[in-house]
Amino acid sequence: MNNTIRNAQDFETAKTVNWETLPASISLRNSWPSIAKLETAESRNVPGLNPEVRLGGRKRMKFLLYGTVCTIAVFGEIFLCRAETTLEKIERTGTLVIGTRTDSPPFAFVNKNNEWVGFSIELVEKTILPVISKRLNKSVKFDRKESTPQTRIPLLTSNAVDLIADTMTDTQSRGESVDFSLTFFVTGAQFLMKSQPSPTSFYIRHKGIQSIAGKRIGVQQGTTSADILRKRVPNAKLLEFTDQLAAFQALARGQVEAYANDGVQLAGLKAKAPKPGDWVIVGEFYSYEPYGMAMRKNDSDFRHAVNIGLMNAIETGKYFEIYDKWFGPKGEVPYPLSPEVKRFLQMQVMPK
Repeated sequence: MNNTIRNAQDFETAKTVNWETLPASISLRNSWPSIAKLETAESRNVPGLNPEVRLGGRKRMKFLLYGTVCTIAVFGEIFLCRAETTLEKIERTGTLVIGTRTDSPPFAFVNKNNEWVGFSIELVEKTILPVISKRLNKSVKFDRKESTPQTRIPLLTSNAVDLIADTMTDTQSRGESVDFSLTFFVTGAQFLMKSQPSPTSFYIRHKGIQSIAGKRIGVQQGTTSADILRKRVPNAKLLEFTDQLAAFQALARGQVEAYANDGVQLAGLKAKAPKPGDWVIVGEFYSYEPYGMAMRKNDSDFRHAVNIGLMNAIETGKYFEIYDKWFGPKGEVPYPLSPEVKRFLQMQVMPK
């Protein structure tokens, strides 16, 4: 009798399997969208399969597999079932779950009414969620979980969230772990400092980032702006903080001379400060930060749905309406969209 399972299709064929000799060590990793069952011979019509299937002395088992991958080890051979795609997961759960920030106005933050809102959140809810609902031909709910630069990739790879929609720069190194949507925002790294004149602010303005050598500069863990400073100004004294609020408090107390991060995030901190006039953003962009929405690798159907949502929004002008709501003159954080960036966004829209 044939004593191995060559692939997932063997469960569907009439191949004879010696279930009595299967080892008890069967590893199930994560889960699978549909319910896979080892049925009786009568229900499966598998020749020679005893209805009382035993695995390692145990009675017949039914595998209820929910999630991404099931791995079956048989006599030292590993057999993989097909992975669940993100769209299949959303169809099964009925919910699109995004990971986003709580402290990054206006992208994602908790407002004075204790509402979790922002540009990134609205962009997904108003432009991407409808595309997914139409694709699945069902109403899909929208949920969010907090993510930080340290946790966002683990949240994706563990299936806790389906999409990261926050201030995440699309980089080559990150592209080894996750895939990105098209770029939905462009900024660059700068410095936030106290508004009163100082030698450091003067030199940053006129001599660039090399003038921070030997200076105490606050950065946030896991950010590209911090990585760039380490490489370009290795003798700068960088103090890392887990979140923006902690870095801003250190700046206010004088523990650091400047806080380095993406310019738009610094603008958000300044706008939400008790006295915005006490703070100033200094220096030209010392980095290029194209924000993309991150997702699990090699899931082309889901990536296509996300990109279609963004492209439709850019093409119809919906994107610019949402942008103006959060970044316009009367927005949460005024941050004008330059003609060059607007043209760049429009050039990403592919012909239909």
